[in-house]
This record gives sequence, C-alpha cells and structure tokens, in this order.
Amino acid sequence: MKIAVYPGSFDPITNGHIDIIQRSRHLFDKVIVAVAHNPEKKAWFTVDERLELLKETLKDYPNVTCDSFSGLTVAYARKVGASALIRGLRAISDFENEFMMALMNRNIAPELETVFLMTSTEYTFLSSSAVKELVLFGGPVSSLVPPVVAEALARKAKERFNSEGGDKE
Repeated sequence: MKIAVYPGSFDPITNGHIDIIQRSRHLFDKVIVAVAHNPEKKAWFTVDERLELLKETLKDYPNVTCDSFSGLTVAYARKVGASALIRGLRAISDFENEFMMALMNRNIAPELETVFLMTSTEYTFLSSSAVKELVLFGGPVSSLVPPVVAEALARKAKERFNSEGGDKE
C-alpha cells in the first residue's frame, strides 16, 4: 500500500488544501492529512480544533485519514509507514523554501520522496493567513473555505474581537 503524508498547520484548512488532497488521493492508496504542532506559529485554532475541522471536511474521502503530530515530519512519516510527503506549491515564491525542506528531509530519510503538486489556478492566491486576515476585516470567505470552516472562523474572529476590547454584544 502506498501511503503519503500531507503535513501542514491547516490553520484553517482552505479550498486550496482540499484541491491538493483531492488530487493526492488519486495518486496514493492512502493519504494522511497530518496537523503539525508548531509552537512557533501563533495559531487561531488548537491542534484538536484543526483536526476536527479536517475530519469533518474530509469525511467523504474513504482513503484519506486525519491525524496530528509533533516533532520531525519525517519521523512521523516513518512511524505511519509512508513512502511520500505531499507538498503544495502556489507560486515560485513557495518553491525555494519547499525545495530546501525537501532536500533536508531527503538527507534525514532518503527512503521518503517529496511529491510537489501545483495548486489549481483558482487557488494560487489562497493561504490560511490571508483567509484569517480577511475574516478579521469582515470580508467574505465562503468561496475560500468549506462551510464548517467559515462558521468556525466567524466564531474565532468574534472571540478575538471581544477579547481585544471590542463590542461585547
């Protein structure tokens, strides 16, 4: 069985991520979408919340599972028996960092291949960071994320607004 791991922060999952997952699941027998715990990033959602959003969003894909991990991605991939890591590329600007990470991963775990998939054209501008910023300023995100994620983002934005001294309606 060919297993691939698609690691990321997924804070939150976007339609761009889903595009990569949909295409990956046709290339591998099993795709594990794995939320990486990265204490350096200031996430809106906890790891458990992100995992729940992933599970709800991806529940109709029988060969896709969701998990979380901390530590090295290659260690996690070895643990689950993966032969590949999936990485999405939106633009040339993504390539340099992803290329360096792939070379580092190959140095540590030569048995793992990194598979780069170009995001579909309609998602080249899309990032989790841009979605969160749009939500904070009241912009529409329903075409950028699944409905369950849009609802969760609205709740988080309201919590953030209230905790920063905004209206307490």
